Amino acid sequence: MASEQTIQQQIRLACSRGPVRLHRNNTGTLLDRNGRPVQFGLAKGSADLIGWTTRTITPDMVGQQVAVFTSIEVKTATGRLRPDQRQWLEAVQAAGGIAGVARSVEDAMGLTGVDQGGIVSMSPAMAAQPRT
Repeated sequence: MASEQTIQQQIRLACSRGPVRLHRNNTGTLLDRNGRPVQFGLAKGSADLIGWTTRTITPDMVGQQVAVFTSIEVKTATGRLRPDQRQWLEAVQAAGGIAGVARSVEDAMGLTGVDQGGIVSMSPAMAAQPRT
């Protein structure tokens, strides 16, 4: 079975072209030189891959594009979401973003609604459906 790190790298490389851009979101806390904790990353529970999916708005704004916040939590086939990770994904979905769990490149492409050729294959509403 592939590690979470391997799956994450495969997803980032396969999906970060065309209308999708994904970036690694490292989160945690480290001590600085003086022993003070320094937090990094978006927020506790935020997803492994963060970015956007470009969508063209229709029909009243034909031709205009928007960047839809995209948040993908990467898990192995047996990996489970922590409660704070589930809350993060639900908050992104509730705000109109694309969010979910991916256990493979195919899962991530399904979440973003973009095929390997960079073509959007589903509506933003379909892509934003809860997938946990």
